[in-house]
Amino acid sequence: MDLTPREIVAELDRYIVGQDEAKRAVAIALRNRYRRRQLAPEFREDILPKNILMIGPTGVGKTEIARRLARLAEAPFVKVEATKFTEVGYVGRDVESIIRELVDAAIRMVKAKKMAEVEERAEALVEDRLVELLVPNPTPPARLNPMDIFWGLTQQAQPAQQPSEEDEQIKKERKRVRQLLRLGELEDRLVEVVVEKSPTYFWEMPGSGMDDLGAGVREMLGDLLPKKMQKRTMTVREARGVLLQEEATKLLDMDAVMAEAVALAEESGIVFIDEIDKIAGSDHKGGPDVSREGVQRDILPIIEGCTVITKAGPVRTDFILFIAAGAFHISQPADLIPELQGRFPIRVNLSSLRADDFARILTEPKNSLTKQYAALLGTEGVTLEFTPEGVMAISKIAEDVNRATENIGARRLHTILERLLEDVSFAPPKGEKVVIDAQYVQDKLGELVQDRDLTRYIL
Repeated sequence: MDLTPREIVAELDRYIVGQDEAKRAVAIALRNRYRRRQLAPEFREDILPKNILMIGPTGVGKTEIARRLARLAEAPFVKVEATKFTEVGYVGRDVESIIRELVDAAIRMVKAKKMAEVEERAEALVEDRLVELLVPNPTPPARLNPMDIFWGLTQQAQPAQQPSEEDEQIKKERKRVRQLLRLGELEDRLVEVVVEKSPTYFWEMPGSGMDDLGAGVREMLGDLLPKKMQKRTMTVREARGVLLQEEATKLLDMDAVMAEAVALAEESGIVFIDEIDKIAGSDHKGGPDVSREGVQRDILPIIEGCTVITKAGPVRTDFILFIAAGAFHISQPADLIPELQGRFPIRVNLSSLRADDFARILTEPKNSLTKQYAALLGTEGVTLEFTPEGVMAISKIAEDVNRATENIGARRLHTILERLLEDVSFAPPKGEKVVIDAQYVQDKLGELVQDRDLTRYIL
């Protein structure tokens, strides 16, 4: 990814309104990764990423900036909530699971890329299997009993027989079926496919508190435990996708996939730690309670740089980019332990959204909310049009409600639009055009906005 910081910001502007300071910071951080890769190996090792701390209220785009940045860089990305972790000695998520999730994301990315490379070969193998399923052998070979081998009771191999007339007929039929498959005329034919069934262990049950342990045990025992197979009846169209996945996986060198995934996670991984303000400060209560400062100290080694053992091998976290975010309404960034503060040298403030920002959010992004609702109702034959006056009326309501109640940023627009379009969505006037102007917004939401008590519960 060789986009300049200016080009990165321009790409982010397509999806995120405002917050120029945060966009510039993440664009520079991403570009510095590209610059670092151009250096000599001995010099490259000393250049660590500059982690970023985003400060701002909820709903202003902190998570979206990080997510879009990862997509732009084609980098493995994982978002975690700081509040889900507890310090060592208590039941809760282990902080090292952050890196394991990142490696899983990297494996999926590498595997998808490698499978695309072998897709053509896999499609040929899938065609052969579909032909055999549609025209099976008349007499399947006898199943071999392992005990017969042990006791030496296996029969002597029979000499190869000459092809019979029945075999010739099967070959002709398979040739005909293969041609029909290529023409797409058998897509709705039912076939019976034997697929592998993923076993579920007790430690993988939700709420068991052993999710991380279960992942490790499953990987360790994966090749030792017998594969559980099941028969499924599906159409040729469905079977093609299942078999393609299976055949493509067989063609992959999983050792190479794992090695590449580790390198990708180490050099390009992005970890977004949300709600970090909720673990700021320390608890001074007596008793064996989980302390927020203890969680900070457990997260610190991951951010400082350590080695985490994953199913793909040891992973160094020294060059992973960490982006933390929090509203910091009650606490302050200075309430974090000094060691953790020092690991986030870049701090950016994201401003609260105003009516003009809401208006841009409703219209400018590539998949803005107004375009989404117009597309959804368009499937019902309804033409939905938002006038500039109507958009501004919605934006002013969002600003007023955020100021009067809790400031939840752009998420307020979802609530307001759902309420505004409730009648149209419930009983779509098919074949008609619905214009959302300032008067329509006033008729639907005017009384509701004026009643502050109702606003708190509905908008």
